[in-house]
Amino acid sequence: MLGDLRRAWDGVRVWQREGEGWVGVEGVDEAPGERAVDVPGVPLRLEIPGAAPDETRGAAEFLGATLARVARHDEEMRSFSREIAERYEEITLLYSISEILGSIISLEEAARTILQEVAGILGASRASLWVHDPDHRRLYLAAVEGGRGQTHPVDVDDPCSVTAAVFRDGRPVILAPGEEYQRDDCPGGDRQRGSFLSVPVSYTPPEGEARAVGVINLIGRGGNEGFSAGDMKLLSAIASQIGAAVENNRLIAESLRQERLVRELELAHDLQLKLLPPLEQFADYARVAGRCVPAESVGGDFYHLFRLPHGRLGVLIGDVSSHGFGAALIMALTISAVAIHASEGDAPSHVLHRTHRAVIDELENTEMYLTLFYCVIDPAARTLAYSNAGHGHAFRITAAGEPQRLDATDPPFGIVDRDTYGEETVEWTAGEDLLFLFTDGLSDALDAGEVEGERVLVDEAVRLRADDPETIIERLFVRAGQATHVPPDDRTALVVRF
Repeated sequence: MLGDLRRAWDGVRVWQREGEGWVGVEGVDEAPGERAVDVPGVPLRLEIPGAAPDETRGAAEFLGATLARVARHDEEMRSFSREIAERYEEITLLYSISEILGSIISLEEAARTILQEVAGILGASRASLWVHDPDHRRLYLAAVEGGRGQTHPVDVDDPCSVTAAVFRDGRPVILAPGEEYQRDDCPGGDRQRGSFLSVPVSYTPPEGEARAVGVINLIGRGGNEGFSAGDMKLLSAIASQIGAAVENNRLIAESLRQERLVRELELAHDLQLKLLPPLEQFADYARVAGRCVPAESVGGDFYHLFRLPHGRLGVLIGDVSSHGFGAALIMALTISAVAIHASEGDAPSHVLHRTHRAVIDELENTEMYLTLFYCVIDPAARTLAYSNAGHGHAFRITAAGEPQRLDATDPPFGIVDRDTYGEETVEWTAGEDLLFLFTDGLSDALDAGEVEGERVLVDEAVRLRADDPETIIERLFVRAGQATHVPPDDRTALVVRF
């Protein structure tokens, strides 16, 4: 009975055959301003034995009005129950997504599981998650569920991509089956067609404004149906959950990248220091001490020593105009080139000339320059022959405490292309004279200006000239380390008594 009275009636129709003790009651759907229309169904027949016809009709009207209210209440309860059931399904889905994101570390794995759930609940043929790469300004496909579709990256500025437009504008897009997403100056084949729902994935940091980090797309739906505004609201709620996971994944990836970078820098630092000669191997040959402290993990300062025939010693120091990996590469190339030519016993001018040929292309490509000092000490001949490509911090200190600057013979590498390099020779007294070489990073660390910083270092070396080279190096670096507010630079010094 109630099944025939389930619609909310605004009135009832009552009729009675004359002289009989029953009346008929039938519901009518009467919209405001319209004629009453019979509601299909079996009329309700009400019999009241022994009652007068007027009494029967009054009872029927009362009963009809009561049944109409019952029918309205029944319909309201059914509508409320349907809404509760729909919301329960959505709440269950959102809760399920929270559990997935909390239990799966991999964004790709979590996203695939979530897309499976979403596609199943909303009846989508294909679901995809696109994640933004800010370094390349592209959206990359992080996960996909079902169907075939685009997999290559999408440029954020692509004027014909719906996905790119949703990301840029931060607004969802719904397309009904057969509907085109119109974009100016775009070929028809690039327009998205029908049954399509796209929402931006956003992340709101604890402090700051929300920003888009990706896009979720749903494509195709069975029965030629389109997505609704309710579907869009549900997908937007899911996207807000995924946004935090996308950002967390990015932070984790960045942290891992930084950890790898730190390990690689530590390895590079160790490898670079191994390029410098172990000075203890010269203990039976000369009294030598040196130290190289890069401003970063790797740098462009370096020194080297070479045992040469006839009891001679080759000494090298260099300073690349920058620091970091680029400078370290120049440093490694230079040491290799000098080692090849110095080991052949070439004169300092020939060593610099051939080394310049080996590194000039890399210097030009990196827009760096290099100062280089190379000398050969010959105790038997009592000479120090050197070539100096713009390295201003090279001194011979005599036993009497007189510093002699070993001036540049040529400009730094990478400044002027030269076919020949100059060479100079000065006196050398074995066991008494001191060769003191350093880079500007050490003198600048004194925070006294370039000229004054150099003077302080040289004066300190003169004062300590009778000490062991190791002591001189230690005291000089302690002095430089006391300075504050000095821009970081590679610091290197080398002391030789031969």
